[in-house]
Amino acid sequence: MDGDRRGWRQCLLSGAVFAVCMAGTTLPTPLYGLYQEKFGFSELVVTVVYAVYAFGVIGVLLLAGNASDAVGRRPVLLAGLGFSAASAVCFLCATAMGWLYAGRLLSGLSAGLFTGAATVYVMELAPPGGASRATFVATAANMGGLGCGPLLAGVLAQYAPWPLYLPFVVHLFLVAVSAAVVLGLDETVRERRPLSTVRPQRPGVPPQVRSVFGPAAIAAFVGFALFGVFTSVSPAFLSESLGVHNRAVSGLVVALAFFASTAGQLAVGRVGVGRSLPLGCAGLLAGLALLAGALVWDLLALVVASALVGGVGQGLAFRGALSAVAGASPQDRRAAVVSTLFVVAYAGISVPVIGVGLLVEPVGLEGAGLVFIACMAALVGAAAVYLLRRPVRADA
Repeated sequence: MDGDRRGWRQCLLSGAVFAVCMAGTTLPTPLYGLYQEKFGFSELVVTVVYAVYAFGVIGVLLLAGNASDAVGRRPVLLAGLGFSAASAVCFLCATAMGWLYAGRLLSGLSAGLFTGAATVYVMELAPPGGASRATFVATAANMGGLGCGPLLAGVLAQYAPWPLYLPFVVHLFLVAVSAAVVLGLDETVRERRPLSTVRPQRPGVPPQVRSVFGPAAIAAFVGFALFGVFTSVSPAFLSESLGVHNRAVSGLVVALAFFASTAGQLAVGRVGVGRSLPLGCAGLLAGLALLAGALVWDLLALVVASALVGGVGQGLAFRGALSAVAGASPQDRRAAVVSTLFVVAYAGISVPVIGVGLLVEPVGLEGAGLVFIACMAALVGAAAVYLLRRPVRADA
């Protein structure tokens, strides 16, 4: 019994550290308007700054995604917290655009290190028989942390002094506490190897997985693209088109999408993998339609509804995609296939978001958003039709 209590305590503490790191990656979201006023850059620059984060994540996933298997979980998490702290320092020192790019890149490196290592660590620290609850802790820590970042920054920027500094000072304090927590946790990797033994992971999709991987990857791409646009562009839309200048409200709207995604991911256990992918695609289509209505009629209620519905759809689609692809992959290729899925998903955060930024100048924010919605709806609609014709195995 005492061992179970100790295991759950360590599991929850590692989940809290996971949440702190992920919160740091979305912390600047409601602050981009203030940086625009300070540095005078365009909406395109906002989207590029945001997309730099995805390049950092993808780079780490490909080059060192399996580093914690060799050197241990704790060293990798401490390195991730170090990158997170360095990112916060860049934003605190920001006197030119280069600091923002550096901060977002370092933030991507921290997320890339944490995404796999922290998820596994949370599950390994749980006592025997606690896999299901530990999965809940890891999911809630990941997506909940992403949601808490803009909420925390928005509230501090709106109601506390030094809006461009205080959020990052608070985050640095939380990172320091998290590092102390990690040092007190058990190491779960028993046979450690030197860092020099870590090799880049080559993405790959075996022929027998491609029929499942295609629609799953499209759903993951669109879901992450929707989040990418939401987190990079929605604060500007709320301010310029809806007259919502309260940064706490902007942060809350973005946070709702991540919290809804957590609910969607948790629902997969009840819905089943076989139905979660098509239902997730339907949720993404509905979320895109609501976002289009918000852009056309300038309604805050539709923006909130889009965050909630699209978030649930993203959660269903992404966890369903991950389960389906992992279940269809041969054991010796599973890690490579899952890494490929993550690369496609994080590409969704960068490529479409930059496209929206490029279109803002010639057609305006609303026009760029509608073009994005049309393209994403066509992609996820095609995936949904394919899944209806060739359903994913329910036992994946």
